[in-house]
Amino acid sequence: MILSRLELDFFRNYTHVEAAFDPGVNLIYGDNAQGKTNLLEAVAYLSAARSHRARYDREMIMLGVDYAFIKGEVDSRERQFTLEAKLFRGKGRQLFSNGVRLKTAGELAGILTTVLFCPEDLSLIRSGGAERRRFLDGAICQLRPRYAQALAEYNRLYEHKTRILRDWPENPSLLSTLDDFNLRMAQTGAILIHYRAHFIKRLEEHAPAIHADFSGGRERMELRYETVSSVADPMASPREILPHLLEHQQRHRQAELDSRQCLSGPHKDDLAVDIAGRSAKTYASQGQTRTAALSLKLAQREIFQRQTGQWPVLLLDDVLSELDGKRQAFVLNHIRGGQLFITCCVEEKLESLEGGRAFRIRVGSVALGA
Repeated sequence: MILSRLELDFFRNYTHVEAAFDPGVNLIYGDNAQGKTNLLEAVAYLSAARSHRARYDREMIMLGVDYAFIKGEVDSRERQFTLEAKLFRGKGRQLFSNGVRLKTAGELAGILTTVLFCPEDLSLIRSGGAERRRFLDGAICQLRPRYAQALAEYNRLYEHKTRILRDWPENPSLLSTLDDFNLRMAQTGAILIHYRAHFIKRLEEHAPAIHADFSGGRERMELRYETVSSVADPMASPREILPHLLEHQQRHRQAELDSRQCLSGPHKDDLAVDIAGRSAKTYASQGQTRTAALSLKLAQREIFQRQTGQWPVLLLDDVLSELDGKRQAFVLNHIRGGQLFITCCVEEKLESLEGGRAFRIRVGSVALGA
């Protein structure tokens, strides 16, 4: 899976840029605030129409402009794809694959898979559940179109239900629509739980082994899926999970009305990580949390390769500078195969990464390094 070419118009600080990339290593270097992260964000966006740092598409459009454009040439599944994303202020985005407009972002699944690792991910273990849900959602959306569609619908339903619960005391007629929202949220929520459970099972097959290797066999990592308490078997089919979600909703109905908050559903899910039998979120040292976060990301890469038969494009955004020498060496030794984009502030020497191409980023422009 290779991104051979990228074109941007009015994306972040790039007025216009075109770049052809190496199928192996691509070193992206330059001073801070020049656009290195923006470039990786654009690449990642083409994989699932999601940004790791922007909630709304309009945030990625250059100030003073009404639209932005991302185009990538991709070699995938023994075919060539042209992926395009058109972002607009005031209206929905448009996504295209080989000139055909896509109805949903889920149709991008499996064409270009990416694993992005940025400094913020080093706090993945210590952060709240929302960060780990974002990690799960970003990974599964790239593999499962049905999941991406269900997640988008669930998020819309959640926003509507939140407004109903917030405003019903002033407008009691809103409650007439609540049961319809609850039913559809339970239906889409059952899909989310099913796919999350199966993905976490695959993480359990890879991440603990990577973590053990990382720690020299001294530490044991365990993963656990925490979801709606009434769901005894999250690995079951969505049809089997649905009645358990409806039961949980009914039990929490009055509490939701009283608190005016949405209390029931997979929007409260979490991926619990234990190290040596203790909660990593609460008890892990800084070094342990970094090792655990790295293990999850490297496990994600392994899963993508097993699922698609191709290595995903790996995006390392200024991560090595945040790691000590031991962890740097471990990461570099575990990313053989596939295409790599790695950013840094200077054209660092990466002796263990052979060949490739270097690009210098300067104020929204891309040039081959000297």
